[in-house]
Amino acid sequence: MAEAILGDHDQYSCSICLELLRDPVTIPCGHSYCMSCINECWNTNDQKGKYRCPQCRHTFNSKPQLNRSTVLAEIMEKLRSTESAQSLAGPGEIACDFCSGEMIKAVKSCLECRASYCETHVQPHYNVPALKKHKLVKAAVIPVCPKHDKLLEVYCRTDQKCVCMHCLLDDHKGHDTVPSTIEHNEKQIKLTHSQTNVKQTIQAKEKELQKMKMDITSHSDSAKKAVENSKKVFSELVKLIEKKTNEVIEEIKAQEKADLDHGTKLQKKLEGEITELKKREGVLEDLLQTEDNIQFLQNYETVSSSSGSDELQSFSFQPYCSFEDVRKLICELTGRLETTCTQEISKTVNKVSDLSAKRPPFDIVVGDRVRVKPSVVTPIHKWGSVTHLSVGVVKNIKSEDVIVDFPKHKSWKGILSEMELVNYSEADISGSS
Repeated sequence: MAEAILGDHDQYSCSICLELLRDPVTIPCGHSYCMSCINECWNTNDQKGKYRCPQCRHTFNSKPQLNRSTVLAEIMEKLRSTESAQSLAGPGEIACDFCSGEMIKAVKSCLECRASYCETHVQPHYNVPALKKHKLVKAAVIPVCPKHDKLLEVYCRTDQKCVCMHCLLDDHKGHDTVPSTIEHNEKQIKLTHSQTNVKQTIQAKEKELQKMKMDITSHSDSAKKAVENSKKVFSELVKLIEKKTNEVIEEIKAQEKADLDHGTKLQKKLEGEITELKKREGVLEDLLQTEDNIQFLQNYETVSSSSGSDELQSFSFQPYCSFEDVRKLICELTGRLETTCTQEISKTVNKVSDLSAKRPPFDIVVGDRVRVKPSVVTPIHKWGSVTHLSVGVVKNIKSEDVIVDFPKHKSWKGILSEMELVNYSEADISGSS
């Protein structure tokens, strides 16, 4: 229950020793440390009259008074009391050097004693005045000098390695050396700065990512609108053509009807005349069959005078409109429409292609981290202070030329084909290149 209330142990850990706080003190900026850890940090570093918080780097002009935080100390005791019984050391874990029988898991290692202790056997180092001066670290294999079998306490800056005090008298004599604590604190400060820079970069990149997502969404929406607009325009164009097609068809049908009506009238008139002529033919046939001479002669004049086939009008169907001419006109219109549509649509497609062609031919864009390819012996625009290990940020791209800001050479000019992208995992976060 108490464990659940107290939550994650990490929030009660000292950021210097990374262990649960012992004799916790809280400095004015609000951060808490083990009293021995913060004292050692401030005493071993050259503060030059100023004292900084190892976490937030807040600076104090004078050394803050360190008072034991009673409430926090009680919380630490409760937290320790909630921990389960001491467990056995598993594979790869450090065992207590003072436990007999079962191999109990060690919680601390003493650099002075060169031994590891479980929670029970480490207590004298917290209570016995002589042992309280010893340096305790998280249980680990204590590194020793392979040559002298002594504790590694010194850092050789010349050879960039940890050494023992005896090494200073032979192999590392005259080298630039400092206590490992000082080197640790200095490097910890650098790492803290690097961590801060990485966090700031992450925040900036997250903003870039958010903006990029919005830009991509906006671009996608724009493309969808363009597609919908294209569909609408071409649909309206098709509807217009269909409308005009229907108008032409209706006009053709109307003209056809007018011509057919006229032809029907002529046809009926011609049929009527044929009927009349057939009647006259019948009369003439009857007269020709008459054998009575007197009757034949009496009817001859009447029948012969009314036969008048020469007086009949000649008829022919002549439409007002030639639909063959209409067909030719439609074919010519179709040709012109196809030519016009093809030309105009090609212009639009070419315009879209021209816009796409403006994209850089390389994957490198402004803001990318780049370096000179290992295969490039000498860049076209010379090295300057840039090397193959230098990593910079692209500031501008114009055609194939690229401007890169390197840590030691701002506005360096190169060409895209000579550069390659660098992943953040590859880049030197310290920015030393």
